[in-house]
Formats: sequence, structure tokens, C-alpha cells
Amino acid sequence: MGLFSVTLLITYLPSMYSAFSRRETHVALLEVRAGSPPSAVEFVIRHHRIGWLDDLDDYWLEWERWFTELEEAHTSYAALNFFRSPQPERLWITAAGTVLDSASLMASSVATGSLGPQGVCIRSGYIALRRIAEFFEIPFDPDPSPDDPISIARAEFDEAGEQLKADGVPLVADRDQAWRDFAGWRVNYDTVLLSLAQIMMAPSAPWTADRSAVGHRRFRVRWFGRRRAAPS
Repeated sequence: MGLFSVTLLITYLPSMYSAFSRRETHVALLEVRAGSPPSAVEFVIRHHRIGWLDDLDDYWLEWERWFTELEEAHTSYAALNFFRSPQPERLWITAAGTVLDSASLMASSVATGSLGPQGVCIRSGYIALRRIAEFFEIPFDPDPSPDDPISIARAEFDEAGEQLKADGVPLVADRDQAWRDFAGWRVNYDTVLLSLAQIMMAPSAPWTADRSAVGHRRFRVRWFGRRRAAPS
């Protein structure tokens, strides 16, 4: 047992800390771009003000890699899901949701930028969150229809558009199509994002930890009840 404990200390724990440290670097940096709590609308506005809306391709690809690492680490080391940021208003799941919503908002509504990097970031993100959700046995539709309902109301989306317009962000002319496009992106990660945010007891953040996932309590009771009842 002594040898096993020493082996654990020199291999398992440092590996977990290394994954935690890489994750938290991006979470902390997001505050500079998206505020605290992080917001997709704030993200777009801040980049418009400094003239970077057309220069975000590398940023989306960087988060694509972050999501890939997140999936591997958080399914291999399950405890990492519950490791919290040093600052109480930060958490990896709200950061993930904000980046996904920012990319979805840019891809659907902002008349600038390149769709390719935004699209691969979103896809990488919802794949990662779905794999983590599978670990917690959170059910979700693996092939949702673009017009399936999401937790964001049309009125909230329109209000976000008005905020962007008031700040001079160039928006696409067809707001109905923009809403359909945004909902079509969001539906891929809506359920798993909200369920994970509640399981992790995430601090409040717009469009992520400020609303409830349908049936979440049932998933939580089933998962944690099963874990407590499992034989040692």
C-alpha cells in the first residue's frame, strides 16, 4: 500500500494538476475578452471596440484544441470536472458555454469573420461536452433538428442583437435567418451545457448558468444516488 501511494503521488496527481493548470489558463484569460461573469454579447462588443472582429480565426482554433484536451482529461480524470477555479466567479463550464455562444453568435449574426474556424470550434465543443455528459449518464439527442427548441428565447436573442447594434457591431440584415442559424448551432450543446452547469453548481453566467436544464434533477439524483449506493 505504501508503494502504491507513492506511485499515485508521483504520477496520477501531477497529471491531474497539469491538466487543471492548462484548463484554467484559458478560463482566466477569457475574463479579459468576455467580462466577469463571461458573456457572449460582451465578448463580441469588446472585440468590435478594439477592431478584432475580423481577426479571431486563430482564437477559435485555439479553443478547438482546448475542447479536445478537455474531453480527454475530464473523461480520464473524472474528479477534474469538480475542481473549481481559484476565483469563485470562474468555472470551466461557464467558460465553455460562453465561447460556444460567442462563436454561434458570430456565425449567425455578425456580418464579418470566417465561418470555418467558428464552426470547427463549435463542433469540437459540443462533442467534448457530450462525451463528458455521457460519463454522467445525462441523456441528450445526438442528432437534433435545427428547429428543435432551445433554452434561449427569441426575445433574448433579439435583445442581444439590439445591444450589439447599439454598439455599432455590423449585423446581418435578415434577423429571422440569424435566429434560425443561432438556434441551429445552439441546439447541439444546449441540453448538455445546462445539465453540466447545474451538476458543477456553476456560478451564474448569461445563457449558461442562469437557467435550468429540463429534467436535470432527475439526472442528478439518479447519478449521485447510484454512486452512493455502489458497493465499495
